[in-house]
Amino acid sequence: MQPPIDDPNQGYPIDSESLVLVEEPENPGPTPIERVAMFLAPTDAATRMWAWLAPLLVTFLAAVLRMTNLAHPHDLMNHFDETYYIKDAWSLWNLGYEGGWPENANELFLSGQTNVFTTDGAFVVHPPLGKWLIALGMAGMGSETGWGWRLATALAGTAAVLILFLIAKRMTGSTVWGTVAGLLLAIDGLGIVMSRVALLDNILALFVLLAVWFILHDRDRTMGIFAHAVLERTHGSSASSSVSSAKWGPVLWNRPWIIAAGAALGAACAVKWSGAYILAAFGIYLVVTDALARRRAGITLWPSDAAFRQGPVTFLLFVPVALVVYLASWTGWLLTAGGYDRQSDPNPFIALWNYHVGIYNFHVGLTTEHSYASPAWQWPLMLRPTSMYWKNTGFEVDGCELPSGCVQAVTSIANPAIWYASMVAVLVLIAVFAIKPLRGQFRDWRIALVLTAIGATYVPWLLYHERTIFQFYTVVIVPFTILALVLALKMLAGTKTDSRRRRTLGQIAVAVYLVIAVGFSVFWYPLWTGMEVSYDFWRLHASFDSWI
Repeated sequence: MQPPIDDPNQGYPIDSESLVLVEEPENPGPTPIERVAMFLAPTDAATRMWAWLAPLLVTFLAAVLRMTNLAHPHDLMNHFDETYYIKDAWSLWNLGYEGGWPENANELFLSGQTNVFTTDGAFVVHPPLGKWLIALGMAGMGSETGWGWRLATALAGTAAVLILFLIAKRMTGSTVWGTVAGLLLAIDGLGIVMSRVALLDNILALFVLLAVWFILHDRDRTMGIFAHAVLERTHGSSASSSVSSAKWGPVLWNRPWIIAAGAALGAACAVKWSGAYILAAFGIYLVVTDALARRRAGITLWPSDAAFRQGPVTFLLFVPVALVVYLASWTGWLLTAGGYDRQSDPNPFIALWNYHVGIYNFHVGLTTEHSYASPAWQWPLMLRPTSMYWKNTGFEVDGCELPSGCVQAVTSIANPAIWYASMVAVLVLIAVFAIKPLRGQFRDWRIALVLTAIGATYVPWLLYHERTIFQFYTVVIVPFTILALVLALKMLAGTKTDSRRRRTLGQIAVAVYLVIAVGFSVFWYPLWTGMEVSYDFWRLHASFDSWI
């Protein structure tokens, strides 16, 4: 029997915390917010309707916030790497590799002269996949408009909201909490800004989210194999179990979702090399979760079973496909002759290796001074968000009618209400994760997955304290800090076993917080999208001098 897919506790018909049968608690009565939910979904048909409608609504909201006036500003935002990725993407589309550009390329490009690239291979320091996707948007919408330059990242940011909804719904078993997760990402400033500039990080974030979603599918598919063994062991019976009484568990080859996750993380590596850390972290995560599943199933040699029997199989399903996807992204460079370092060796793969050595040396030696550089230890405090674009005109200059002057700004600052609450939520989850074993309880797998994702996307950057890095890199981390926030808010909202008063206060607190978060987004949205505002209005948003 396949366990129910919507059960957040691994689909087991038992409480995964205590491994004892659970009785339905006495219902203390609905809270006002629960009554609203019952009014909106009074029947099973209405509930099913909301299960489809809710993700569509939050995804539509994300699309509107990301794509409204997407072509503005008509600038390559040469304060940051948009100027490089747009031009590299267009030459990649036409040549199969990134070509060179003349010194006045930006002016020519902005005037509509986009085919002035040369056939000389340019040294670029990121793999091609993200630029291929940017180029696809340019080919479809035109290379002379911001719609073409930024469509790929806008679509990636919109899709990320939908994927996060699906992940959160699976982890919580609730459409409501899935919607909360999608809503928070839809209105977050960093997610909005990085969807409106042609940088690689938003595309990287999408592939990482896809990998996590696939890993959750694998969990649904494979953990059920051990669920029955857990139940049989709980009831003291092993008559029909080939797992619970064995020294060794089954070696699972039929895990298509692991292959899919490997492909997604291979694509992540093909956008930015930082995807390799995430690939390694989730590879370890898969082995550890396999080990814990075997322990709960009563397998005697569960550590060795997971590490030495299932582990190599998981590696073969997970890593080679990632390598194939990564190499496939270099097809244009491999099949043409003009790419940078392409002629360094007659063997194209050796030439590619030589190129990779040069890229690696660049990355480890990148210590250029930059006014918006922000080391990773600062990121949780959001001390130095990145100004992507800023234009200031005085009164009666270029049509400015505001006495204090007019400002157009694109600042990759996260919604402060979401960001700082998420940081607190991460600390709460760490504490809960650490305390549960002290109470004789199993750790929550959902918390483990979220913390693994946060660690994989954040901790490696702490190793590069001298490298020039930026706050906007955290767009890859934000979906998982929002997941942490959703899990914490769910704790705050209470459960069926809590008193009506406890649930009422908790749910009102959550509702008030969501209203505040939406209000912050309304307040900040003009500075995320380059709207013309007064200088005083812009200055009002600088809560810290370092935000200027």
